[in-house]
Amino acid sequence: MNNNPIGVFDSGMGGLSVWQTLQQTLHNESLVYLGDGLRCPYGDRSAEEIFRFTVEAVERLREEGCKLIVIACNTATAVAIERLRAAYPDTPFVGLEPAVKPAAEASQTGKIAVLATRKALEGELFLRTSSKFANRVLIIKAVGEGFVELVEQDMEHSDEALYRVKSVIEPLVEQGVDYIVLGCTHYPFLRDAIEQVVGDRPVQIVDSASAIERRVEYLLDMHHLRADDDNVPQYRFLSFADDDYIASLRKKAFG
Repeated sequence: MNNNPIGVFDSGMGGLSVWQTLQQTLHNESLVYLGDGLRCPYGDRSAEEIFRFTVEAVERLREEGCKLIVIACNTATAVAIERLRAAYPDTPFVGLEPAVKPAAEASQTGKIAVLATRKALEGELFLRTSSKFANRVLIIKAVGEGFVELVEQDMEHSDEALYRVKSVIEPLVEQGVDYIVLGCTHYPFLRDAIEQVVGDRPVQIVDSASAIERRVEYLLDMHHLRADDDNVPQYRFLSFADDDYIASLRKKAFG
């Protein structure tokens, strides 16, 4: 047994959508969430910048004694996950990638959409995954322009959010997709707006949080890292931004 915390990292607040799933499922596991905040969003930054920021976060989480680290950022995963595993062989990592497989296997129209940052859609990880299903479905890629900023500014339920979401989602629905894959952990916070745009049309919205939780459980068991059954979990929030941002992380996590 190991009562050290699980670390969760994202460029900002988006990874809290993964944090919430872990917190609700792994009832006796402590969690340390690090949302960069200072340099968010990562989507248009260079690969070397993203890698450097991610290493800074990993080092900070290792200082906190984290026994396993979730890179709860699709962009950081696309750029850094393989290099992180090589650089820190003693730390199990869980990375994120869009849930293309379940959407492709379930699609009835033969068309699915993947909504992500530009950097994630251009990454080798996504290209490798999507190529496996290219002969089964048409994968339509779309960038959620401004979506991350809306979540960071706590504007998910604003008129502007609905306008921005509609401008991206409506063309996808009109092209006949029956699955929209949320390929950025910020985007689930905009689910209400997305569902409002989709309306009663037969389109399913999927994200990666449940798959990530299952992978975390698998690695906890494989490396004998589960906390004691009677461990009382502690939840900490860190950032490279200021104390106000940390307070916002905590508020959104439990909101």
